[in-house]
Amino acid sequence: MTLNSTRWRIVALFFTHALAAGAIHTRIPDLQEAMGLSEGQLGLVLMGQPLGGLAMFLFSSAIIERFGPRRTILAVLPIVIITAALTTVFLTPFALFALLAINGTGFSLSNIAMNVEADRVEAGSGQRVMNTCHGTWSVGFLLTSLLGAALRGLGVSPQVHLWAMVPLLLALLLFVVVPMVPMPPRAYTGEKAKKLALPTLATLGLVAFGLGAGLTEGASRAWSIIYLRDSFDVPAFVESLALPALLVAMAIGRLAADRFIDRFGPVAVARTLASVAVAGMGLTVVAPNAYVALFGFLAVGIGICVLYPLMLSAAARLGDRPASQNVAATTLIFQLVNLGAPALIGAVAQGLGVRMAFALLIPLLVLTFAMAGRLKPKSA
Repeated sequence: MTLNSTRWRIVALFFTHALAAGAIHTRIPDLQEAMGLSEGQLGLVLMGQPLGGLAMFLFSSAIIERFGPRRTILAVLPIVIITAALTTVFLTPFALFALLAINGTGFSLSNIAMNVEADRVEAGSGQRVMNTCHGTWSVGFLLTSLLGAALRGLGVSPQVHLWAMVPLLLALLLFVVVPMVPMPPRAYTGEKAKKLALPTLATLGLVAFGLGAGLTEGASRAWSIIYLRDSFDVPAFVESLALPALLVAMAIGRLAADRFIDRFGPVAVARTLASVAVAGMGLTVVAPNAYVALFGFLAVGIGICVLYPLMLSAAARLGDRPASQNVAATTLIFQLVNLGAPALIGAVAQGLGVRMAFALLIPLLVLTFAMAGRLKPKSA
């Protein structure tokens, strides 16, 4: 009973985290227009979130090992919820940058903590749960995106939308996390836990695998709605469907992935999905109308659905040091690259258009295909 309760609560935690993190993404175009920001300026402002998370990746392992994932999440996830709402109050680029930086700190630390706990549940139960967790995260992100799309279509202001979410999300967080029973850490051999989670060659290889999928997902969250808005003459509601299209495919793919991974292995599944992602992004880039672009985002969502969680799961299973250190180190390098990505995409979007900005992601998805062999277990 305790193990079953722990499994459904970790899955519910991912859902709650997605609701907390996702609402602001549907309102980025509204915040951009309210502040009069160009695409290039918006790209610089969006750097605040990955920048805020960088320091946390270095120290997150020490924090999680000392306080445990549960207490860490209870302390920092409310920061994500409240700073998202505060972006609607201080409508200046500098304030938005600062709030996104604080938001990124809470997002990053809570994200690592819940992934570490999900890995501990896998280790304790002997059953895969990571992809289900990430699939449920995608469902939560999808629901909050659909809500944002509907509210944008109805003309509801970002202020009303995001502030109404605060008490609901805080109550859900307490309901899910407070009764959680912590699972013991995954066993490992090698060096003892250190204060700083520095990368190793093994984690760098995993980053090379997961980079394309992670950046594609992040770019699509921030720029997909803007792409449809700037490229096609369609209603605001149709513009807002770009992100849900991606997330529907990701959610379905993640929830169904475990049976295919168990049957065909992570490497074969990763290479097949990377190929689908390349094709989908290519279709999005050359789309002649908004509906073809939406289909392209669906294909991209299917292609990248489990690549990022496969990277994190492989990092946690390396076994050369505590799982929290390898997860944190892998995410640190990923976030370092992610730091410059919004500005680069924004600059390309302003100079050459959002289509070309998305085209830049195709070579990274090809790299994901090439590096899928890094997912092989050491015994393989």
